[in-house]
Amino acid sequence: MAQKIQKPTVIESAGNKPKTIEEFIGLVSSATSSLSVAKMTSPSGWIEPGQRPDFGEYTVVLKGTLVVETQSGKIEVHAGQAVITKAGEWVRYSTPHEGGAEYIAVCHPAFSPDTVHRDDETD
Repeated sequence: MAQKIQKPTVIESAGNKPKTIEEFIGLVSSATSSLSVAKMTSPSGWIEPGQRPDFGEYTVVLKGTLVVETQSGKIEVHAGQAVITKAGEWVRYSTPHEGGAEYIAVCHPAFSPDTVHRDDETD
């Protein structure tokens, strides 16, 4: 049977500034473990700790620019573009440019604080 999601669940974010995470589908909002779908709104100057997650992440930028840093370099992903990061790959996301960014992130399997494996804040 189809399951309608009335509204997203707001989840606490990591990083140096508050970022809005609205999970539409995932462990918290719909008890879905196979994947998660969330809308992110990040302010200008936001950066989160690096991570080596157990999930792949598929991100579509709707507004602004998202910077994705990996061990091989930095990628700027602009509105209308997308980026894929693989499970087990070290990655750090940020929105350093004016206006921040708005984007949709799909994680497979679903995002979980237990499987994101963030760097220590001192790294």
